[in-house]
Amino acid sequence: MKNEALKEPTTNLSPREIADLALQSGLDKRALQPVMLDIGGQCSYADYLLILSARSERQVSAIAESIVLALKNEGVRHYGIEGRRSGHWALLDFGDVVIHIFVHEMRGHYDLEGLWQEATVVPIEVPDEAKIPAHQTYQL
Repeated sequence: MKNEALKEPTTNLSPREIADLALQSGLDKRALQPVMLDIGGQCSYADYLLILSARSERQVSAIAESIVLALKNEGVRHYGIEGRRSGHWALLDFGDVVIHIFVHEMRGHYDLEGLWQEATVVPIEVPDEAKIPAHQTYQL
């Protein structure tokens, strides 16, 4: 755990289990194009970065709320939430796991996958309904 000195553990779940639970909660709210990155080797503040897309501002908020509730039910406390109410983007900080949720059209603008291109992409199972066809690019 990267943040042990700064934050008390609130759960027995590992960072990967927290990331997996957040991913499943996002998919339950129909999140799109999930990407999980293992950033533990590149930074000191987190182990995993989860990036999700949403179809609308309302869905960004719904996905964020679902993730917060699902993790809270497992004893995982968040350390910060930004942007959830503004709509285009939300950041959820769970210490060792950081989650970004974007309206899909805005995701390309921030290009977090590009910023973390040296991070290891964690293989995750993505249901067909959560995939965006390769020919559909980000629109700004």
